[in-house]
Amino acid sequence: MTAEQGCRCGADAPFAAHCEPLLDGEPAATAEALMRSRYTAYALLQQGDSRAAAHLWRTWHPRTRPATVEPSPGLRWTGLTVRGSSGGDDDATGQVRFVAAWEIGEGATRQHGELAETADFVRRGGRWVYLEGRAD
Repeated sequence: MTAEQGCRCGADAPFAAHCEPLLDGEPAATAEALMRSRYTAYALLQQGDSRAAAHLWRTWHPRTRPATVEPSPGLRWTGLTVRGSSGGDDDATGQVRFVAAWEIGEGATRQHGELAETADFVRRGGRWVYLEGRAD
C-alpha cells in the first residue's frame, strides 16, 4: 500500500492523510478513528508492515492486551463497514459497531466471512485505546 492509495479502512481519504499518521504514533481524535486505524493495522500486519503490530499493541489497554500481537497465517482483511460510533474529542469512553470482512485460503479452499463487533474504547493518558469487543 502506498501513501497515495485510498485508505484500507474505507475512508474517503488517502492512507497518508488518514490512518498512516496514527500508525506512526499520532493520537486518534475519536474512538472511530482509532478503530479504523486498528483495522488498517490488522490488514497491514498480514503483509509484514513493521508498524502494524506496534500500533495494535500501543493502542490496546494494558489490562486486556495480549503479550504479543501476531498475524493469523493466511488471513486477509478485505473490507470494513462502520455501523455506528460514539466517543469524540471531549469524551472519556466510546464505542464503535462495525463489520470487518475477511478471507482465508486460495482457489477452491478460499473461505469468506465477517466479524461483527461492538468495540469499547477508553481514554488513557489523553489517548484513545481499545479496551474490549463483543461479537454482534
